[in-house]
Amino acid sequence: MRARAAPTQPTFTDGSLMAIYGIGTDIIQVSRVAAVMERTNGRFAPRVLGPDELAVYEARKARSAARGLAYLCTRFSAKEAFSKAIGLGMHMPMTWRAMQTLNEPGGRPVIVASGELAQWLDERGITARVSITDEHDYAVSFVIAETSR
Repeated sequence: MRARAAPTQPTFTDGSLMAIYGIGTDIIQVSRVAAVMERTNGRFAPRVLGPDELAVYEARKARSAARGLAYLCTRFSAKEAFSKAIGLGMHMPMTWRAMQTLNEPGGRPVIVASGELAQWLDERGITARVSITDEHDYAVSFVIAETSR
C-alpha cells in the first residue's frame, strides 16, 4: 500500500490560509449593451467604467468600434460578477467605477478596487480573481473572491 500525501489547503503567497468568500458569474448579450450605448448617446461607458478602463476603451474604440464594444461588455460583466462574489450587489461601497478590471503586462485580467470599496475589501481581507471572455454575441465573467480570515 502506497502512502498518500496529505491534501494541502490553498494558501496566499504570504503563507496564510485562504478560503472562498464568494463566487460570481455573469453573462451579457453584446447587442443589449450596444442598444444602451445608442440610447444614451455613448454616456453609458463613462458611467460604468473606471478611469483606467475608460482610457483603454477609448483607445480600442478608436481602432475598431467592435473591439471597443467587446471591451465595454467584458468589463461590465466583470463588475456584475464581482458584485455577486463579494455579496453586495450594486450597493455601497460597490459602485461601477470603484472596481476596475485591468490587465497585467502579460494580459492576465486583475481586479483593482479604489476608494471606499478598497477599504471595505481590505477590512475583510478579501482579494479576487477574475476570468473574462467574449464572443460575437456574448461576454462572460467569472469571479472568485477569497479571504484569509
